[in-house]
Amino acid sequence: MTREGFLAGMIKAGIMSVALIAGLALPAYAQDAPKLTFSGSATITTDYMFRSISNTNNLPAVQPEFDATYGMFWAYIWGSNTEFGENIEIDYGAGISPKWHDITFTIGGLEYTYPGASDIDYFELKSGASWTGGPWTLGVTNYWSPDNFQAFGNSDAIEGLVSYAFSKKLWNFFSPSVSGTVGFQSYEDIASDYTYWNAGLTLGFLEHWSADIRYYDTDYNKTECAINNGNQNTCDARAVGTIKATF
Repeated sequence: MTREGFLAGMIKAGIMSVALIAGLALPAYAQDAPKLTFSGSATITTDYMFRSISNTNNLPAVQPEFDATYGMFWAYIWGSNTEFGENIEIDYGAGISPKWHDITFTIGGLEYTYPGASDIDYFELKSGASWTGGPWTLGVTNYWSPDNFQAFGNSDAIEGLVSYAFSKKLWNFFSPSVSGTVGFQSYEDIASDYTYWNAGLTLGFLEHWSADIRYYDTDYNKTECAINNGNQNTCDARAVGTIKATF
């Protein structure tokens, strides 16, 4: 990624974040559907990590998101500066998340797009379930794609999540929680399968803000990493810091 391309991607993602904040500052309009709600978030992170691999060549990212929900139905649009295409990624998704007792089931379609490089756009089918009991949350999610980056062929990722939210505030200000994810990504062609994981601490504050520090790693070697991501130095262990505002 050139310096100019990286800055252009950051600016585009930043403009999307400004639009998000401005739009959500206005009252939601849902006269015909009172249960329709809109929300969103704006994130600044020291590295854009996707399944524990950097998608910004170890550089920072700005990531806005717009969300809409209606009962169990949901949809979103998400963006970030990235290493690929014109250094911008825009993703879309929609699905349902019905609940049964303490278990939430999810199924939806996710579309990953890269303006300027449509040959690497791809679709994933997301399905999973999570259980929440008191401070604990346990979940398992599968992501299946029929054409991941085309040259990779079919791909499949399955990951498990565990998180724990502390009941007491830290310094009477932060609401802490810890979480971790372990996943396995497989490909039909070219790219090697790999295991990935992360673990970190999240501190919520001022109702709509959170700070996160997280450790990421994979079992890829440098050659496998270069085949997967075009860069041999984006799959190794690292700590990533993130600030997020939700609206």
